[in-house]
Amino acid sequence: MHSVHFTAETSSNGVVERDFTLGEVSGVLWSPASGSGRAPLVLMGHGGGTHKKAPAMAGRAHRLVTGCGFHVAVIDAPGHGDRPRTAYDEQEIAVMQQAMAAGESVGPIVVRYNGHLAERAVPEWRATLDALQGLPEIGPDGPVGYFGLNMGTAIGVPLTAIEPRITAAIFGLHWPEALAETAKRITIPIEFALQWDDEHIPRESGLALFDAFASKEKTLHANAGAHKELPRFEVDSAVRFFARHLGLSHIEGA
Repeated sequence: MHSVHFTAETSSNGVVERDFTLGEVSGVLWSPASGSGRAPLVLMGHGGGTHKKAPAMAGRAHRLVTGCGFHVAVIDAPGHGDRPRTAYDEQEIAVMQQAMAAGESVGPIVVRYNGHLAERAVPEWRATLDALQGLPEIGPDGPVGYFGLNMGTAIGVPLTAIEPRITAAIFGLHWPEALAETAKRITIPIEFALQWDDEHIPRESGLALFDAFASKEKTLHANAGAHKELPRFEVDSAVRFFARHLGLSHIEGA
């Protein structure tokens, strides 16, 4: 098993940011600068076409670290960020771009490509979790959450379905076709984001995926707006959600 190899470290506003590699996988771990004992870990999956340090990832990570005292880890999905693209990656991206330029629906292409990426990424995430739990500041027995929208949901649903260490998750903004059957196997607490006026994902499709989860506790957050207009205040809800379910119920407002 590969171990985490830290390659760079910076610190600002109470948050330590450490780049790492795990074999061929590139990632980043955000942690409290105080370093006061072990803390829960949240794994975050980034969206399609972005990377581990995209503004949305860094912003959400900082809120979880400063708001809850958690560790937050993101890895580049295959073909994203610092990772090279395969010929298949290039082919699917070209098809997607052609469909967008022609004004055609990209849903079937995204669902197919994200499913392929999930097959590659899920084993990488499990290996990353193994390695991160080997760090003294995280440890093997602490709570683990998952937070991923868009492609982060496409990867996170199959990951969560087979990974018992993940005990709470936030998903959303994805089609149900390749995920609904897998979602039926997930029973942990779920928070789900849906954009009511999403120009790519029909409202009924988003609701169908939410409905598929077998969780007794699941909450739908539906906001007005287009696909990329998820309100920033949803991260505040994420902080409360993970504080509640990962054992830090003393956080104000949790």
